[in-house]
Amino acid sequence: MKKVSRIIISLLCILILSNIIIFCKTLYERNEQKNLILVNVENPLPEEYSVDLSEIAEGVMVADRIEEQLVKMIQDAADDDVYLKIVSGYRTMEEQHQLYVDEIQLFVDEGYTKMDAENMAKQWVAVPGTSEHQTGLAVDINAIEDKSTGEDAYLWLAYHAQEYGFIRRYPPDKVDITGIANEPWHYRYVGKKAAIEMNNENKCLEEYIGVEK
Repeated sequence: MKKVSRIIISLLCILILSNIIIFCKTLYERNEQKNLILVNVENPLPEEYSVDLSEIAEGVMVADRIEEQLVKMIQDAADDDVYLKIVSGYRTMEEQHQLYVDEIQLFVDEGYTKMDAENMAKQWVAVPGTSEHQTGLAVDINAIEDKSTGEDAYLWLAYHAQEYGFIRRYPPDKVDITGIANEPWHYRYVGKKAAIEMNNENKCLEEYIGVEK
């Protein structure tokens, strides 16, 4: 009887462990898919989208799930004598709208027509609802001026960001695909596996997930 009980208990333990493994695998796959969300003019942020946020720097919020790797990346860069700072992270719809309006006004002040100013602004600032910053997965990273140069910061990120799950989202050779001008400071979290594959294959996010213009 005791032997039968031990067998039953063992089988139950195996069943429970299997269910835990399946659950963890499913959760991981769902998070991986969430990390690959495409947000642009053709693919606006879903209305039901929500994200849990953490404060990474004073007044700068990012998605919870990218905080650990982002902090590690900044620390490791400092170990290489490259000092980085996060200048922008998550943005609300209102914040994105104000940035967009301000960018249009800059071009208007330079003498462009309203229509031309809007077209120019879209190359640098996403239309509200179509910005990756609204996902909490994108950050703008610059150098701490009195410790490093922008060139040092961008070079280090270009070589190492994928090791932490980040990609340079808008490189100069992918403008025709992304529709966004070269931004060496803008990095997007996609997860380590995807980031390394994209880097090795020289693909942007649109190419990687098979959604191109």
